[in-house]
Amino acid sequence: MASVRRLALLVVLGLAVTLAACASDETSTPTTASTALPAGTTPGATGDVGSLGEVRPAVEPTGTVTHASLTMPDGAERTYRLYLPSTFDPEVPTPLLVALHGGLGWGDQFAETNHVEGLAEANGFVVVHPDGTRIRPRLPSGTWNGGYCCGPAAADQVDDVGFVAAVLDDVGQKVTIDPSRTYAMGHSNGGIMSYRLACELGDRIVGIGVVGASLGVDTCTPPAPVSLMHIHGLADVNHPIDGGPGEGVADVVFRPARDGVETMAAVDGCVASTTTTEGDRTTETWTGCDDDSAVAFVRIAGASHAWPGGTPGRSVSGPTYEGYDATAAIWAFLMAHPRR
Repeated sequence: MASVRRLALLVVLGLAVTLAACASDETSTPTTASTALPAGTTPGATGDVGSLGEVRPAVEPTGTVTHASLTMPDGAERTYRLYLPSTFDPEVPTPLLVALHGGLGWGDQFAETNHVEGLAEANGFVVVHPDGTRIRPRLPSGTWNGGYCCGPAAADQVDDVGFVAAVLDDVGQKVTIDPSRTYAMGHSNGGIMSYRLACELGDRIVGIGVVGASLGVDTCTPPAPVSLMHIHGLADVNHPIDGGPGEGVADVVFRPARDGVETMAAVDGCVASTTTTEGDRTTETWTGCDDDSAVAFVRIAGASHAWPGGTPGRSVSGPTYEGYDATAAIWAFLMAHPRR
């Protein structure tokens, strides 16, 4: 098992070295077709939770990508990727999505994996992909301090909540952000960080969507209800849905996914839950939540730790489950639950 973990880490780090050699500190370029939704992908689940509703399917992203940097109070230089759709108007209040990569990932990598920029182009919202704390100075691969996980960011108690708040402030100088529709989504360690944002930055983050993650802090007291959509594969061996050490490189005993879901349902004042099954998916939805917030827990039989509907064949997290588009489902869910 140790040799498998080392191999997985080497694969990720090798890819990081390759892409880092091509990166620049500050660029402004049109996106490429690689971030568009793959042809034939089903956009979201059917039914009340995850259905597209008024959300348009993804198209080729033809807006602008900008890479920017911030200097934090501790002197650390932090970076992020910003996508502005081609129809962007800086004077019009615009929904914003903060997308947080998984452990050993980075913003550009996650943007290519999740295809959210094509969805942003079709629906006129802004996406920001912050970069976590680098595990090595010359590598883009990073981690987030989501509480009990992960890597150098958690070990060094990096203030990633403060970093995301600073990113929102910086983006707010370029974009008129709609405060009632400011959301976060994250994968794995980025999902754990999204939970932390819900708990500690809930005055600015209205809802979160997570894949293969858990609640990593002991106290969760957002000042207002924060909606949650949690998606987890039953075949996830990196972050087992019922908790445990997993087979990834995080070296963490993960908490059960349900702990975070039930915590958010309690925080949001939800009163009841219903469960439906469609194909491989079982969805538990909490209702009667305060201020029209909502909580949903989607469990997918056969899905691994990889982002469902993401770029296939590019993950060390297991095979990509292609029968469900997590990005479109999360965005449709979040947009259906703005802050009133």
